[in-house]
Amino acid sequence: MNYRMPIKDAKGLGSAHHGTGHWWLQRLTALALVPLMFWLVIGIAANTGAGYGVAVAWLAHPVNAVLMILLVATLFYHASLGLQVVLEDYVSHAGSRFAAIVAVKLVAIVLGTAGIFAVLIIALGD
Repeated sequence: MNYRMPIKDAKGLGSAHHGTGHWWLQRLTALALVPLMFWLVIGIAANTGAGYGVAVAWLAHPVNAVLMILLVATLFYHASLGLQVVLEDYVSHAGSRFAAIVAVKLVAIVLGTAGIFAVLIIALGD
């Protein structure tokens, strides 16, 4: 039984065919965050009780700096994907939904860039 109306075929309406890509990206970023978060927790635990200088030296190490940049970028991208889904599901007004999604993406870009910039300042400083 076909439930599509002929007018939908004529106008090209129907399934947008982009939801699975969004779903996969969210799952892949979640999967990438698992080892990165384990690395961060282990790094923080290993430096517990140490001073500021030790923490800066730890983050200034090239491997740790690269992993922290990956963590920050992946975390903010994953968060923006998740918040977009929440907004699409619960904000009914199209204009408000669009504005909120754009705001979430802009905030994620600004905060992610600031985090990466902070890591680079620490890693490349003196």
